Amino acid sequence: MTRVLVTGGGGFLGSHLVGRLQVDGHDVTVARRRDYDLTSYQDAERLFRDTEPELVFHLAAEVGGQSVRTARTPGGNWYANLMMGAHVLESSRVAGVAKLVIAGTVCAYPKHTPVPFSEDDLWNGYPEETNAPYGVAKKAVLVGAQAYREQYGLDSVYVLPANLYGPRDNFDLQTSHVIPALIRKMVDATDEVVLWGDGSPTREFLYVDDCVDGLLLAAERYDGADPVNLGTGVETSIRELAETIAELTGFEGDLTWDASMPNGQPRRRLDASRARELFGFEARVALRDGLARTVEWYRSSVGAAAR
Repeated sequence: MTRVLVTGGGGFLGSHLVGRLQVDGHDVTVARRRDYDLTSYQDAERLFRDTEPELVFHLAAEVGGQSVRTARTPGGNWYANLMMGAHVLESSRVAGVAKLVIAGTVCAYPKHTPVPFSEDDLWNGYPEETNAPYGVAKKAVLVGAQAYREQYGLDSVYVLPANLYGPRDNFDLQTSHVIPALIRKMVDATDEVVLWGDGSPTREFLYVDDCVDGLLLAAERYDGADPVNLGTGVETSIRELAETIAELTGFEGDLTWDASMPNGQPRRRLDASRARELFGFEARVALRDGLARTVEWYRSSVGAAAR
């Protein structure tokens, strides 16, 4: 049994990871913001002192859909992600943590990264503007992890998951990402759903349970300094995604594209070969199957509660 700390363990990805760790018999602590504010070094230090973890997964992040990053709190987003990452690294060093697994973001990649995204291209340009405060802050944490490995011998590894989705995602339309937002809009609407941009951008979507597999494999089998993508290698346009969700939800209204709103990064698809070669990760859940499970969960949980 290992003492495991999961920052952001009450969130979407974190809750799935915590459940798996508990099933595997580990002693898991979930770090929640109401108890420990990781933007404060004093709180981070107290958390590590209270829990004495051997293995840490740093998943805590200030995130949200494109509208949140564009129009609301880019400065706070940058600050929170940078500080949380720095404090987790320093606290892990001080506490003598055996292994630290850090979840990065595909938003860290340059806006015009050649597709598929290779980890070697991470520094070859500036991120897409609406994602930049978040992406740059998370990329700085990668630099910190590599520096702490070199100077202090901290075994910190950094993975870059594709866009995540699945049951228990955030379905709040003010802060959600594209898949939960589309599911909620199409389940709740009857005549029209308005979508940002023109539907041409592409994204890669990773089912949450597959991401959990990747995190656990990285913790068990990977000890390198280089960042590693976690993805499916499958590229899907936002228009195709919307049409698939409409079919799965039974939405028969109009899909209206508001081209006056930003598209975001033009294309995203990851080269996941490094994860396969270094620690045997391969995604197993096809997008359509994962979307069907997520729609079913929303209807039976969030949608039912709303009614």
